[in-house]
Amino acid sequence: MPSDLSLVRQLQEQDQRIQALTEEIDGLPKHVAAIQAKLSSHQQQLAEMQAQLSENAKEHRSLEGQIGDFQGKIAKLQDQMNGAKTNDQFRAFQHEIQFCKDNISQLEERILDKMEQADGLRENVAKAEAALKIETAKIAEEVEQAKARIEADKSERNERQAERDALSAQVQASTLRIYERVRQTRGTAVAEVAEENCGACHVRLRPQFLQDLRRLEQGVLTCERCGLILYVPALPENPEPVEDLAAKPAP
Repeated sequence: MPSDLSLVRQLQEQDQRIQALTEEIDGLPKHVAAIQAKLSSHQQQLAEMQAQLSENAKEHRSLEGQIGDFQGKIAKLQDQMNGAKTNDQFRAFQHEIQFCKDNISQLEERILDKMEQADGLRENVAKAEAALKIETAKIAEEVEQAKARIEADKSERNERQAERDALSAQVQASTLRIYERVRQTRGTAVAEVAEENCGACHVRLRPQFLQDLRRLEQGVLTCERCGLILYVPALPENPEPVEDLAAKPAP
């Protein structure tokens, strides 16, 4: 049967993976909301462009209506001018008619400006619609991928949780209490010894403690400073030979 130390190391691996999966599961909906908000922003931009184009068309129609009013006024003035009885009346009608024509010329210039603006707006709207179509398809794919990832993560987390439960059942109750207490307090419960130091708090370990740790067969030992469960990593089975420089003849 595996030792408690081996079991709690496996237990920590499961807990770390479960935690990572949980964080990803919790974070993916936020990611989905962010990319959907990005799409909404693009849709809003397109709506604003379309509103500008609609307003342009409305102003264009208003200008044409004003031209029509002035043209109607000119027709009436011309009829009235034909009945003028004095030169002063005739000149007054001519003045009014010229005033109307000048206003028509100004309105026609404004219409030309509106038409140029409309051409640019229609081009921008067309580009925005094409870009939005591509973006919509891209975001829809990203959303589906995120949803699939959530389901896959949940499935793996359930499997990991079942494996964790099976491991927990094999650990001595006293060791499991130590593990859970340290994990809840520190976020992690197990650390390796690195060059005779605690791998978590880096305190130098007492020689006697190191000897006890290397001889440990059952139960666990914890760092005297930070309280984490410690283990000595196994040496490689086939370590690289060290070159004896002293024995090597000088060139």
